[in-house]
Amino acid sequence: MRILGWPAGMPSRRVLPDALLWAVVAAPIGYARLTPPHPGHDLVLLAAGLTVLAVAVAVGRRRPLAALLLVVLGSLVDGNFVFAIPVFSYLSGRRSAGAAPAAVLFGAIAVGGTVLNLGLLGTGEGTWFLLASVLLFAGVFPWLVGRYRRQQQELAGAGRRHADALAREQRGAAERIRLRERARIAEEMHDSLGHDLSLIALRAAALELADDLEPGHRAAVGQLRASVAAATERLHGIIGVLREEGGPAGVRPAGETVADLVDGAREAGMAVRLDAPPGAVELPGMIGAAAHGVVREALTNAARYAPGAPVTVTLAPAEDGIEVGVHNGAPPAGPLPTPPSSGSGLLALAERVRLAGGVLDAGPRPDGGFAVRARLPLRADPAAVVPADPAAGDPTGGWAGAFTGPGAATGDGPVVGGGAERPVDAERRLREARRRVRRSLLTALAAPAGLALALSLVYHSFATAGTVLDESTFERMRPGTARADLSGLPRRQLTPPAGAGEAGCEFYTDGNFPLAAPTWRLCFTDGRLVSKERITQ
Repeated sequence: MRILGWPAGMPSRRVLPDALLWAVVAAPIGYARLTPPHPGHDLVLLAAGLTVLAVAVAVGRRRPLAALLLVVLGSLVDGNFVFAIPVFSYLSGRRSAGAAPAAVLFGAIAVGGTVLNLGLLGTGEGTWFLLASVLLFAGVFPWLVGRYRRQQQELAGAGRRHADALAREQRGAAERIRLRERARIAEEMHDSLGHDLSLIALRAAALELADDLEPGHRAAVGQLRASVAAATERLHGIIGVLREEGGPAGVRPAGETVADLVDGAREAGMAVRLDAPPGAVELPGMIGAAAHGVVREALTNAARYAPGAPVTVTLAPAEDGIEVGVHNGAPPAGPLPTPPSSGSGLLALAERVRLAGGVLDAGPRPDGGFAVRARLPLRADPAAVVPADPAAGDPTGGWAGAFTGPGAATGDGPVVGGGAERPVDAERRLREARRRVRRSLLTALAAPAGLALALSLVYHSFATAGTVLDESTFERMRPGTARADLSGLPRRQLTPPAGAGEAGCEFYTDGNFPLAAPTWRLCFTDGRLVSKERITQ
C-alpha cells in the first residue's frame, strides 16, 4: 500500500522520515479538530487539512517553495497551520538552491496578506502587524537558518574536495619523483650495460677475424656479434625512452664506493666515522648503487641540516642482505637557515632502494639527530619487487608522508586521474563556500532584525497617524468640558483594547514605539468629559 500523496518509486529510506514529518506537523491540526466540541464540519476540515499537509510533505523535496505556499494558504482556513510554517520554511531553505525564488514568494505573501487583511477583510493595524510578525519570525527567519545550514554543508563538501585534491596532488608528486628516479636508474643501466655489451661485441668481432678459427665457429661468432649489436641497439631504444629529456645524468663516478664517499666527506670537513667489516664496502650492481645513494643522500642532508654534528656510517651484514645506516647527532649551533624540505630526495632514494628489493626507513632520533636506515638483499629478484601504488600507500614503511606535505604539491600541475579537480580549483571553491557561509550567517542575523525594524516603522506610522495625544494636552483637560471645547484632541481614535470597549469612552496613544498601545482613556456622557485616565500596561 502506498502512502497518500507519495509518488510511486520514492525510495523507502525517504518514506519514513517524510511520514514522521507529516505526523509532527499534523498533530496540532488533529488535536484541535478532535478536541470537543465537534461542529459538524470539523471532520471535513480535518480531512482536508491532513490531505494538504500530505501533499506538502510529498512535494517538499522537489518543490520546497510550493510546499511552503500550500501551508501558508492552509493557514487562511485553519490557524493551526501556523505551526507547520516554520518547519516547511526551514526545509525550503535547506533544499532550495537559489535565494531569489524564496524572496519573490515571501514578498508575494506579504503583499497579498496586506491587501487581504487591510483591504478586503478590514482588520485593524494591530492584527496586520501580528500577522506580518508571524510571517517574519515563523517564515523568513527559519528559511534563513535553513539556508545557512545548507551552505554549511556545501562548505564541508568543498573542504572534503579540497583535501582530496591535495591528497591526489601529493600522490601525483610522489609518483613523479618515483618516475624520475626510475628514469635516472634506467640511464645508469643504459650507460653501464651498454658499455659492457659494446665490449662483448668488440671482442666477438676480434675473435671473428682470428686466422685459426674454423669456418663454422667463425659463422657462430659472427652471429654472436650481430646478436650483441642488436641487443645493444634495443637497449638504447628501450631504456633511452625512459630518460627525462634534459634530465640530469648520473652523478656517481665510476667505481666510487661507500668508503670513497666517507673519505670525501671527511676531507670536506665533516666528522664522519665508517663502521663496516672488511669487504662490505664493495657491493655489486643495483645493491651497490642503492647503498651508495643512501649514504650520499644522508651525508648531504647531514651537511645541510646538521652542520658540525658527528655522523656515523654503518654497513652491517644481515640475513641474506646488508643493512646500511647513517645517523647524525643534533647540530651543535643549531641548523642552518635553509628553505623547508619537501623530502623529494628521500622519496627518490626510497624508490631506488625498493627497486633493489630493499626497504628504507628514515626519521628523527630522540637526541635531536636524524637516522636513515636501509635493508638491502644481496640477491635482489627484480620480478619480486612490488610495483609502487600511490593510491595504496608507500611500501617503504610510510615515512614518505613525513617529507611530503602541501609544500610538495605543484598547485597548478596535472594530477593523477585526469579529470579530477585540481587543488587550485578546489581551493577557489572552498573560498567561495566560506564566503557564502559568512554571508548567510550575517544575513540570518541581520535580516530579521532589519525587517522587524522596517515592519515596526510601517506599523507605527499607520497606528499613530491622527491618534497621538501628548501628555501636556491631557493634563489640561478638565472633566465637565464639552468635547467640542477640548483643544488638541486627536482626529482619530485607537481601537479599544480587548474587553475595555466601554460605551462613550475613547482611547488615544502617546506614540509609544513600536506597538502604539493605548495610553489615555477619555469617557464622555452627553458630549461632556466625565473622566480621564492613564492606562497602565
